[in-house]
Amino acid sequence: MNKIYIIPTPIGNLEDITFRAIITLKNVDCILAEDTRKSKKLLNHYNISTKIISYHQYNEHQKLMKIIENIKSGINYAIISDAGTPSISDPGFLLVRECIKNDILVETLPGPTALIPALVNSGLASDRFVFEGFLPHKKGRLKRLLKLKAEERTIVLYESPHRLLKTLSSLIEIFGSGRKVSVSRELTKIYEETKRGTVKEVLDYFSRAKIKGEFVIVIEGGK
Repeated sequence: MNKIYIIPTPIGNLEDITFRAIITLKNVDCILAEDTRKSKKLLNHYNISTKIISYHQYNEHQKLMKIIENIKSGINYAIISDAGTPSISDPGFLLVRECIKNDILVETLPGPTALIPALVNSGLASDRFVFEGFLPHKKGRLKRLLKLKAEERTIVLYESPHRLLKTLSSLIEIFGSGRKVSVSRELTKIYEETKRGTVKEVLDYFSRAKIKGEFVIVIEGGK
């Protein structure tokens, strides 16, 4: 049967992968990986020798239809990202959409993604939330935050280390300094850290701290 497997990979700790994911990665014909060098560390750790090729945001349009043709010819693929679940702020969406258009079965395995542990660990309401991924880098950034100002649900953002302080400063400007936030970094890794408080308190803390790793910002919903 023509099929592609969407396989989440650990966001830090290599032990955070399911038995099913390992078995599937061993049994498919080819693995599509965002960065083959990073993915080989995981594959080597679990003695997975399956062929691996690069598939990322800069080449996915170029490779997409050839992969579809190969799946139709009987080649089974798995797609993985550097960390977490493909298509969640990572490549994967275009491939899934094209597979559905071509009546190719898509099987998505459950597994790691940074937003859920950060949300649960924040202490903020987790029964209703909205995930915004990465904010626009420049154009549309403040406009997006202005739209979120009145959002009553908890808001989850991803952010890079060199934009963290800028984003927290923008939150103070638009949401107010007293809005509660939780910022998690290096989830599942040795230096995992979560800082909770008002936006101002968290900004003051990270203004003095060494900013390293990938960050998840969880923001209290508006009242």
